[in-house]
Amino acid sequence: MRTRNLIFAVIAALAAAFTAVVLVPPGPAAAHGNVVSPASRNYGCFERWGSDFQNPAMATQDPMCWQAWQADPNAMWNWNGLYREGVAGQHETVIPDGQLCSAGHTESGRYNAMDVTGDWKATSIGNAFTVSLFDGARHGADYIRVYVSKAGYNPVTTALKWSDLQLVTTVPNTPAAQWTRQLSNGVQQDIPVSVSGRSGRALVYTIWQASHSDQSYYFCSDVNFGGTTSPSPSTPTSPSPSTSPSPSTSPSTSTPPVNGSCAGTHTVTSQWSGGYQGEIKILAGSTAIKSWTVTLTYPGASPIAQVWNASLTTNGNSVQATNVSYNGSVAAGATTSFGFLASGSPTTPTVTCAATT
Repeated sequence: MRTRNLIFAVIAALAAAFTAVVLVPPGPAAAHGNVVSPASRNYGCFERWGSDFQNPAMATQDPMCWQAWQADPNAMWNWNGLYREGVAGQHETVIPDGQLCSAGHTESGRYNAMDVTGDWKATSIGNAFTVSLFDGARHGADYIRVYVSKAGYNPVTTALKWSDLQLVTTVPNTPAAQWTRQLSNGVQQDIPVSVSGRSGRALVYTIWQASHSDQSYYFCSDVNFGGTTSPSPSTPTSPSPSTSPSPSTSPSTSTPPVNGSCAGTHTVTSQWSGGYQGEIKILAGSTAIKSWTVTLTYPGASPIAQVWNASLTTNGNSVQATNVSYNGSVAAGATTSFGFLASGSPTTPTVTCAATT
């Protein structure tokens, strides 16, 4: 009897485990992409405010981003997930007029705020410019189509319709290995675009048909024709906490010299009643590093409740943060960072950094 009961218990446990596995919804893909120059609406909002997204100054300095952050912060954190599946090339049928910037209210409406008309921050460009599309998962492209809104269309006052667009450039089937730039955290296609006689506000609309499946990406980039130079091709700055591409690393001129392989600095970027947001910046020494570990030692229990761009282990008053796959490699003298949300009043920990070179 004991043996039979044991067998039944094992079977029940296996069945429960199987059910749990089956019912767990699949997580997001490791990485997707976006137009990083001229920055799309949600990527631009993340690039400008991702480390300071609760700053009330955004409401007056960047009101369209402010309304987007208030509507759904995940539209910015997941800046590389603005896509639809199963469109089968029928873009104008599947995506209704007025919803082009949200990919037809994709992802249960996460990106709806991208459709809101208003004075979005616009990139100044000339009549010859470059569209830079970042692909963090190296999907490649069946095709990429770049449109520019027609003369007379004003994105500040009018929601975008298909009839407002003019196709100006198409990139044919291009495997990821043939994209313009091969990066450590993905690939980037820099697409030259030329129009004539344009001035004033417009939208650049990009459709990226990824090659790995029927997955279509849609990006609205606000521009102002009349700039003297084109924006230089860009690469992503920081990823969302739950998705992919790598933070850019740039040489630091204000941080003191590093004693050892790396150094870490702690900064409070915003504060509110009952909590605050912080950033830890990692600076590589005179030798490039392959991975890093930052230890934060607090005077009391760790206040950290959420972290992005790092993996966290907490043990009492000590927190150990290690790089994730896309931001471990840092050039000599360059920086990367991770952010966090914490409870209570700001507390400054002791920060130590160790790295492999």
